[in-house]
Amino acid sequence: MKVKCNDLESIVSHTIEEMKSECKEGHFSLDSVSVSELSRRTGISRSRLRTWKKKGGSFSRKKRSTPPFHIMDGYSSLLDGLLSKGISNSVVCLDYLRHEGFPGSLSTVKEYISDHKDLLPPKHRPVEGLGTRGRRYTTEPGTVFQMDWGFVNVETESGDRLRAACFAMICHHCGECYLEFFPNARQENLFIGMIHAFRFLGVPTYVLTDNMKSVVIGRTLDGQPIWQHDYAQFMQAIGFRTKLCKPRHPYTKGKVERFIRHAKDNLVSGINVNNLNDLNAASREWCNRQNSICHAGCDLPPEEVHSTRCSHTIHPLQEQAELMNYLCPIRRISFDGFITYEGRRFGVPGWYTRSCVRVCREYDTLTIYSEDLQKVLKTYTVTWSRRDSCCMDQFSSKEPEELPTMPVRTVIHLEDRKSFENADFFKKFDFTKEGPEDE
Repeated sequence: MKVKCNDLESIVSHTIEEMKSECKEGHFSLDSVSVSELSRRTGISRSRLRTWKKKGGSFSRKKRSTPPFHIMDGYSSLLDGLLSKGISNSVVCLDYLRHEGFPGSLSTVKEYISDHKDLLPPKHRPVEGLGTRGRRYTTEPGTVFQMDWGFVNVETESGDRLRAACFAMICHHCGECYLEFFPNARQENLFIGMIHAFRFLGVPTYVLTDNMKSVVIGRTLDGQPIWQHDYAQFMQAIGFRTKLCKPRHPYTKGKVERFIRHAKDNLVSGINVNNLNDLNAASREWCNRQNSICHAGCDLPPEEVHSTRCSHTIHPLQEQAELMNYLCPIRRISFDGFITYEGRRFGVPGWYTRSCVRVCREYDTLTIYSEDLQKVLKTYTVTWSRRDSCCMDQFSSKEPEELPTMPVRTVIHLEDRKSFENADFFKKFDFTKEGPEDE
């Protein structure tokens, strides 16, 4: 007679035979078998082995007695087809069956699905035609830098939240990194961050980035990128080219994305700062520590590899006058003599007659230049307060008289008094003369 048993019973029986062979004859008993030792050898959980001992050494479930007419007769083929398509939700399957006239309950469908899980397709199917190995995107030393934006929320010491945009640039070969925070991710801040990063890392041949709107605005019919006009001029002024890749793609731009995630988890999570300048100061110290740590990828600290290998390919940033146009964005003066920069208002001297100025902030010092960058108009020490910052000569001591906005075209002509007295129309208004009822 053939004994029916599943795989678990065969595993347990084989393990018990091994334990029996290890013991001396006459000293082995099934009741004395340790559940912990049996779980360690078979890999089956202790609770399941205890249930196995209670059932007398059987893993089989007690099946319900099946009546001569089973309720699934005539509907099993439909349910098998649903399971072969990967539909294993019992509620969804019951809706399909009810539509065909199935009179059973949800528990019957659940039991059938539990007994026929072998019909379900595997969750992860191998893709045909592709190999099992992939090759990561590698470059020569100093050829490609990666850059990207990230957004963080930092808690200040006063309990407020500081929302900041994190600009990151990293060398693709050695991992030398640069990090800077801005109030937003506008294109003017992108140019400022790239210039600061090029001063720190050097200028590579290519910069690898995703399809951000401040870099590319579309594609041609043959797939070539259409660069944003200001970014195209910026590339020509600095002397580098740009390559585009998919966003959040670890095989091409994964180093800078992993670096931003590492900065969020380590730098931002446990820091308390007062303002954006304190956050940038902390990020500079943190980047210097990261650049001095030995990396497993190159088996050396990134700053050492970058100064020895990558320095032969990169070239230093040329400090030219054209860079000031990107470091000092244009701001328009309001009617009351203020300009707005990074969410705060600063006063402009009243003797400046043009309508636009250029603004540059270096750490805690904000400088306002003339539009042609030939004259320094005003210098402020940034307090990061929301109150307006005024200058002494912003308003003149004698306020000019406000003139009407529209020219006066209405003219009133006054006639001679004698002409009014001689006019017959006004005689009835002469109350000095006595009327007929006064006589």
